[in-house]
Amino acid sequence: MHTIRLSLPQQAYDIVIAPGGIAKLGELMSGLNLGKKVLLVSNSTVFQHYGGRAIVSLENAGFEVSSCNLPDGEQYKTLTSVEKLYNTALENRLERSSTMVALGGGVIGDMTGFAAATWLRGINFVQVPTTLLAMVDAAIGGKTGVNHPQGKNLIGAFYQPKLVLIDPQVLQTLPEREFRAGMAEVIKYGVIWDAELFAQMEACDRLDHFQYLSENLLQEILMRSCQAKVDVVSKDEKEAGLRAILNYGHTIGHAVESLTGYRVVNHGEAVAIGMVAAGQLAVNLGLWEQASQDRQLALIQKTGLPTKLPTGIDRDAIVDALQTDKKVKAGKVRFVLPTQMGVVKVTDQVSSQAIYQVLQRMYI
Repeated sequence: MHTIRLSLPQQAYDIVIAPGGIAKLGELMSGLNLGKKVLLVSNSTVFQHYGGRAIVSLENAGFEVSSCNLPDGEQYKTLTSVEKLYNTALENRLERSSTMVALGGGVIGDMTGFAAATWLRGINFVQVPTTLLAMVDAAIGGKTGVNHPQGKNLIGAFYQPKLVLIDPQVLQTLPEREFRAGMAEVIKYGVIWDAELFAQMEACDRLDHFQYLSENLLQEILMRSCQAKVDVVSKDEKEAGLRAILNYGHTIGHAVESLTGYRVVNHGEAVAIGMVAAGQLAVNLGLWEQASQDRQLALIQKTGLPTKLPTGIDRDAIVDALQTDKKVKAGKVRFVLPTQMGVVKVTDQVSSQAIYQVLQRMYI
């Protein structure tokens, strides 16, 4: 078991990486001074695999457990789904001392966290991520929210969990496409923060499936990725400055997700496309070497992630969609662009023409 502490001005909590950890969920929560009532939130697929194990662990630790399964998929990350959570919380008389536990991927974690932040003006919240993407990114740092038809995550709140419990063994049941999606966020950390992690992944023959990662490499990926997220968030909890670098690849990525109705590419695939675009922008602007962009492109391809835009997306629509991105400041779109491996800068000095030029080269 490996524990990483995230310390913030108002709160501190542990990210616990523990194989077989779901069986220890109740024990770990018992030491956090939480109320007895727990609402376990999941989707039907994850609940079938791990819901029973989580409930047994919680009940053995003395918690009273109810559950709510939400639809699976980014297109369901809406206020309508959150309302179902509110209704279940009301039916089970959740109190301010009660806890919502998110057992699932980033969509479940985002919605559960937002519901916890807003139910009774804020109740306890625990993250048990079951996808690689959620383990290394979405479950850590307190970003919660839902989508609006005009853009991703436009409705939300910063709300920190009391605990993040990562059980690497659950990745054995993760679909191959979802595993690859998580690798996009891992590559992101290599580019923005941890050049050594990037080099370790380059040395691996294949990264497109869970089975090709050694136990040591998987542990290294989880530990270094989580530590990178903790390092950044501990310095800037609410994205006043440094935390914006975590959006590398997300600016164009979010536009692609939104314009395809969250049905054509998943989040990690969109981020991969966005990283390719951001890297090429950096090259064209003289910030990054082409050799580094080639390394990034090769690693993304090694994971089996897309590097081209899906067919049917107009580049004008992408540029227009960027204006509704929550990272826009004073009317200017902010991009995270690499300057060397492990180092990036945030800039709003990227013209629409520069974006058009890069996008034109990225169609399949």
